[in-house]
Amino acid sequence: MKLPGPDHPITITPNPKRLRVTFNGQVVAETSRALTLQEASYPAVQYIPREDADAALLRRTERSTHCPYKGDASYYSIEAGGRRAENAIWSYESPFPAMQQIAGHLAFYPDRVDRIEEV
Repeated sequence: MKLPGPDHPITITPNPKRLRVTFNGQVVAETSRALTLQEASYPAVQYIPREDADAALLRRTERSTHCPYKGDASYYSIEAGGRRAENAIWSYESPFPAMQQIAGHLAFYPDRVDRIEEV
């Protein structure tokens, strides 16, 4: 485990805007409780509470990855209207203590869903 610091800053802040994630014409998630995670020079990522996603559209996959700053990530595919977006979502279900705020949240790859938009 590595802690965020001056050489690799990570901030997590509440996003005051309402976000909607769509795939194949269906709303996969919609929330006004997203968290914006900004890590070093990477693009900001929106983490959406799991309970604000349509669980019926999500399928857990075997994929997992490890981040030395956040912990182990699990992945989900989206199935909607006969289409599948493979490993389109990741989640740190038991993140390291410094990243505890993102536990129970989902993050979406923008290029694997139709849209992540403010509504």
